[in-house]
Amino acid sequence: MKKIIALLLVATGTAAFAHSGVKDPDVMNRMMGMSELAKQMKVIGSMHMGQEAFDAEAVNAALASIAEEASYIPSLFEVEALDPKSEALPSIWEDFEGFTAKANTLRETASSLAGTVANADDLRPIMHQIGQACSACHADYRAE
Repeated sequence: MKKIIALLLVATGTAAFAHSGVKDPDVMNRMMGMSELAKQMKVIGSMHMGQEAFDAEAVNAALASIAEEASYIPSLFEVEALDPKSEALPSIWEDFEGFTAKANTLRETASSLAGTVANADDLRPIMHQIGQACSACHADYRAE
């Protein structure tokens, strides 16, 4: 769990650097979408780790944003576009149905959790559920 949170926090901080030099507009759009997901995960993760004060409204808004952004994932990857800076693996297009299913799982998970957060004790299971949905996709479709 801590590894997932740490990776999300690092990903958010390095997004601007990772995007420099990307030439393909489809790849850039994907990277921007993934950066928005990471940004929202950072909102939740920083509260979970005690780096920020708990704010139920902010967590619920972040979950709603994650659900919305996740709904765009399949369309962001419809075009098979590769760039040296891209972390997308060819397996996305080889198994687009599976990839879409995992994106939908993230959307459904975040959507079902949005609006349910009432106190800081809710953060741990939320990070676990959302983290699992992210990791399931990254394990198969993202280069590390």
